[in-house]
Amino acid sequence: MSKLAVSILMSAVTLTNPTTPKSLSFDASAYITNTNQIRIAVSKTTGVPVVVLLRDAQHLVVFQQNISKKDVTYAAKLNVDALADGQYELEVKSDEGSIKKQLNLSTQPVQQTSRVVAMN
Repeated sequence: MSKLAVSILMSAVTLTNPTTPKSLSFDASAYITNTNQIRIAVSKTTGVPVVVLLRDAQHLVVFQQNISKKDVTYAAKLNVDALADGQYELEVKSDEGSIKKQLNLSTQPVQQTSRVVAMN
């Protein structure tokens, strides 16, 4: 059985006053490939350490990657086939704020096709 990430919702959360949000010194993107992997890309403009986290619905960390302040870019592919169906949260964060993406993983239903061949 393979998994399919049904939805990704992006929300940027900063640690500053929400009426005057501070822009983060990093940007992150994530998408689901057709081979059921999550591709993550992070690019930074300053030397700030960043952490990439994937948490399940109980807020347990199922993936964590620390990106040092020396690294300017980071890219990874996460295989989600082994994860159980349910809600997950992908977070990229530093001391100045975070970017969160909500994921809903669900198993694709197995489609069975029936074929009838009639011969006269």
